[in-house]
Amino acid sequence: MPKYQFLQPLHFSKKDVTLKNRIVIPPMTEQMAFHDGTVTQDQLRYYSLHTGGVGMYTTAVANVNDLGKGFEGEFSIAHDEDIPGLTRLANAIKQNGTKAIVQIFSAGRMTSSQVLRGQQPVSASAVAAPRPGMETPRALTGAEVQQTIKDFGAAVHRAIVAGFDGVELHGANTYLLQQFFSPHSNRRTDDWGGNVQARMRFPLAVVDEAARVVAADADRPFLLGYRISPEELEKPGITIDDTLQLVDALAEKPLDYLHVSNSDVWRTSIRDHNDQRVVNTLIKERLAGRLPMIVVSGMRTPAMVAKAAEVFDLVALGKESLIEPQWVEKVQAGEESAIRYAVAESDLPELGIEPPFWQMILRTAGGAENVPVVKPD
Repeated sequence: MPKYQFLQPLHFSKKDVTLKNRIVIPPMTEQMAFHDGTVTQDQLRYYSLHTGGVGMYTTAVANVNDLGKGFEGEFSIAHDEDIPGLTRLANAIKQNGTKAIVQIFSAGRMTSSQVLRGQQPVSASAVAAPRPGMETPRALTGAEVQQTIKDFGAAVHRAIVAGFDGVELHGANTYLLQQFFSPHSNRRTDDWGGNVQARMRFPLAVVDEAARVVAADADRPFLLGYRISPEELEKPGITIDDTLQLVDALAEKPLDYLHVSNSDVWRTSIRDHNDQRVVNTLIKERLAGRLPMIVVSGMRTPAMVAKAAEVFDLVALGKESLIEPQWVEKVQAGEESAIRYAVAESDLPELGIEPPFWQMILRTAGGAENVPVVKPD
């Protein structure tokens, strides 16, 4: 019997898939693809260096169509020509029994005409994201909404052909699936907008299409997950009550897991500071065992992971997995004292972290002072 619960296997009963342990690497943007979305040797080396110990590894996000591209260095799953590179990526991850999951999305309004090579960003409605420098998107037409749903399905098909073990639909971090669900970005008056039930029609339609493709095309057990962000600061914006209604709807769909994107596993509401309930716990209680749940952020040591694993099904290690690719292996070997919790810049080549990735890590962390870096004397 393993010392820690998180080292025990987890079985997805709907698909008869078993993870060798309950540690997941979450999707982390590495910005190492070619300008056209092609997978690079740098990416293959990075993934191959960081995989093998965890039960499941989720890639950085891939765009399902050309208007869905969110940033430079993002890889594509929008065209059949992408499949050879995707196959190499899946193979790079699937070492020592680790399951390879590709996350897919459309960025919606969270992009720019520069990234889209002159095309205007699109969204549920013509409402700019309330962030500096963001452009006003155009609203997708009804026909374009239907086509986008099909594009998600086609991307799932390519993931199956490429040899991945599953797909995660990215409905979090303010991207297109979330934009349709949000009252801030969705002001539509047609069937795709309105009250909370109407606003969830598009993400649920994408889930249905993805599940249809899996049922029709997968020749092996193939996982389908969905990632959410529980709240938005925008007014109007997504509330906990909205999210719990979406969780109910998702739990009735042919999904295999729910991945909750939070800044800390024990975070309370960002909208109501008087509400001291843990958001992840509320979601876990609402799921009531209908779907396994992945939590992420704020965990580094085995003790911190163990605490979360007592409550939640799967635990995702992000930044810590960048610094210590052998985190799981060292815990399994009883060598916890050897786990690395800081990194020197001279270690970056050894870790497969190229300069664009490192600069992105620094930007998202708010500067080098917030990154566990060992500075030279």
